[in-house]
Amino acid sequence: MTILVTGCAGFIGWRTSSMLIEQGHKVIGIDNFNSYYDTRLKDWRTEQLKKSDSFELVNGDIENLGLLNYLFSNHRFDAVINLAARAGVRYSMENPHVYLNSNADGTLNLLECMRKNNIKKLVLASTSSLYAGQEMPFLESLPVNQPISPYAASKKAAEVMAYTYHYLYGFDVSVVRYFTVYGPAGRPDMSPLRFIKWIDEGTPIKLFGDGTQSRDFTYVDDIARGTILALAEVGYEIINLGGGNNPISILKMINTFEKLLGKKATIDERPFNKSDMKHTWANIEKAKELLNWSPEIDFDTGMQRTVDWYLENKEWVCDLRI
Repeated sequence: MTILVTGCAGFIGWRTSSMLIEQGHKVIGIDNFNSYYDTRLKDWRTEQLKKSDSFELVNGDIENLGLLNYLFSNHRFDAVINLAARAGVRYSMENPHVYLNSNADGTLNLLECMRKNNIKKLVLASTSSLYAGQEMPFLESLPVNQPISPYAASKKAAEVMAYTYHYLYGFDVSVVRYFTVYGPAGRPDMSPLRFIKWIDEGTPIKLFGDGTQSRDFTYVDDIARGTILALAEVGYEIINLGGGNNPISILKMINTFEKLLGKKATIDERPFNKSDMKHTWANIEKAKELLNWSPEIDFDTGMQRTVDWYLENKEWVCDLRI
């Protein structure tokens, strides 16, 4: 198949594109290389993708409808995997407009291009942040009508717009809600890479809260594999992709890094951020049933691989803006 992957230079977009290529598909990837975090990491990821003749990079933005119209008119896509998004819960409180523009309007642009070109399959990346205040483990059927950050609200908008196109035009839509994705070449604004770097260099860790908050950590390869499986015909379904086990506390993650690096962390405890969720935990029975998917990489193995990647690339990673 020929698949459009938006956000291909992002963490999940890079691994998803890599796996698609490994499976024999052609990937047209689009990314705007925005500077929300250090673009050298995005450059490193795309350099890995460019090694394949089955990958084509478009430097552009899904907010640009004219560019998307040109792209769709010059390629025949079998499906669209929309991983382009403004990321970051806390920053969405500072600059909410860019989140709605990218996550909601950008998704609408893609849906319109798909409609005009009779492309029916969409995989849409969404977030566990929508489950704030709900009972764990989180089920896809829970009402998620009280998002606690502009980021989560913009993702909800994308979900419901995709449903509208499913209802009106028969689109087949898989909405995949991701739970705390980590792994090699991960986002430097998220705690795993930040904490590894800070512990290694002796910089105090900025910890928002007391560290008892917990996450359903999910290794990036498992997430990418689930995203590709979500290309299956499902109608319209929301599907959790998460670790599925008891959530891991932030303090346990820090302790894991201390052991792997052989160094002690210094913690600078900050007030808990109101837009953060205290705990996340996915019910993944639906993913098992519909996609025959379950995570394969456990927490300890995944964190070992993440630290190994950092140490192997330390020469340039240590200079990243984090």
